[in-house]
Amino acid sequence: MSSGLLTTHIAFLEALRGAGVPVSLAEDLDAIAAFSVLDWGDREAIRQGYAATLVKRPAQRPTFEALFDLYFPRLVGAGVPTPGSAETADEQTSPRDSGPALDRLRAELAESLTAGDEASLQRLATEAVGRFGAMRGRGPGLSGWSAYTTLQRVAPQTLVDQVVAALMAAGRVDGEARRQADRRVGAFTALVEADARRRIAEEKGPDHVAQVAVRPSLDHLDFTAARQADLEAMRREIYPLARRLATRLARERHARRRGPLDFRRTVRASMSTGGVPLTTHHRPRRPHRTELVVLCDVSGSVANFAQFTLMLVHALHEQFGKVRAFTFVDQVHEVTDVFRPGADPGEVLADLAARTGQAALWGRTNYGRAFATFAEEYADALGPKSSLLILGDARSNYSDLNLPVLRELAGRARHAYWLNPEHPRHWDTGDSAATAYAEVVAMVECRNLTQLGEFVHDLA
Repeated sequence: MSSGLLTTHIAFLEALRGAGVPVSLAEDLDAIAAFSVLDWGDREAIRQGYAATLVKRPAQRPTFEALFDLYFPRLVGAGVPTPGSAETADEQTSPRDSGPALDRLRAELAESLTAGDEASLQRLATEAVGRFGAMRGRGPGLSGWSAYTTLQRVAPQTLVDQVVAALMAAGRVDGEARRQADRRVGAFTALVEADARRRIAEEKGPDHVAQVAVRPSLDHLDFTAARQADLEAMRREIYPLARRLATRLARERHARRRGPLDFRRTVRASMSTGGVPLTTHHRPRRPHRTELVVLCDVSGSVANFAQFTLMLVHALHEQFGKVRAFTFVDQVHEVTDVFRPGADPGEVLADLAARTGQAALWGRTNYGRAFATFAEEYADALGPKSSLLILGDARSNYSDLNLPVLRELAGRARHAYWLNPEHPRHWDTGDSAATAYAEVVAMVECRNLTQLGEFVHDLA
């Protein structure tokens, strides 16, 4: 590996670590060993070599792909011209974003979307950014390319009906044709975004783009920053995460099966060996499994965080002795029955979303009112064997915090924790009462699936 490639390799691995993909020194050496038998002229072989040695989970693959394309780009500059992208004589004498050029590109795009021609879609994405994504005359520090501007001009979403009609004419049913058209348009949009990032990386360097434009891996993506597609991917990740946690917890419980040392029995047994304790004896461990009571703020952006936490906790139901779940905005509503054994995660989330209205009386988040209502109607849910888990951002619209009631609830439980999906630097800003509540209940930062999994592991 040449010095230039080694520098790129190191920068690529650092970018992966910065985006939340853990890469150890051993995996770094494995990648270098793999490249000793791979052809550096074959970009796809290099991609698969990196993926095989560095990527451990499917959730990390999109981040890996985006960063690989930055540090090992498919093209340089405007790319290599192909016969299919040659301009007509009229287009050569007109502005690059002229009407004829746009009409021709959209016509080719519709054909390629209908045929599902990936090579053609890649070429058209490159051409589209080159023609319509340039942001000329921008000031220093601003990027010269925009995927958003490109997509606004090309408007691939407006071609969906045309593609659906062509697919149905080829024998596809309506629902299947529309889903396929949507997937292909989404894939083209991703290609446009990737090509814009590639061009910006040439201007400003891949490190800059990796820091500001590449989203972290799914397990490190903030719940409050997740888009709809991210939420669906997170939903698919919840149950594999629960299985990994359950396996880990079962293994650790097995290792801790023995109780504390029984000193008297050990000393007594050592008499037969001249006072040397060759065999130790232990007291039996008292069986204990946490009874969990979860109280969730489901208002606004924290609703996604609360729903995923509830799903993970209930996916790990067998790790707890008993679980009861409650949601609130300013009114408390029990939702334990939503988490039926074997229920589809999508149906669970939809049911939780539908019940949000039952957790709101006035429509504005009020933690103090929620705590008072819970103490009046559900205080019997807490006891000396239970742990109270509160989920929310501690933003109560400047209302009464009702700290004495929260202190009483926490006193009823064996343990009390508060998971906050906001970064600690945002605590106590605006209407946040995080510090005041943290003086009563231990508050823990929990912004992504990784932090959520670590907390639930420690709790169980």
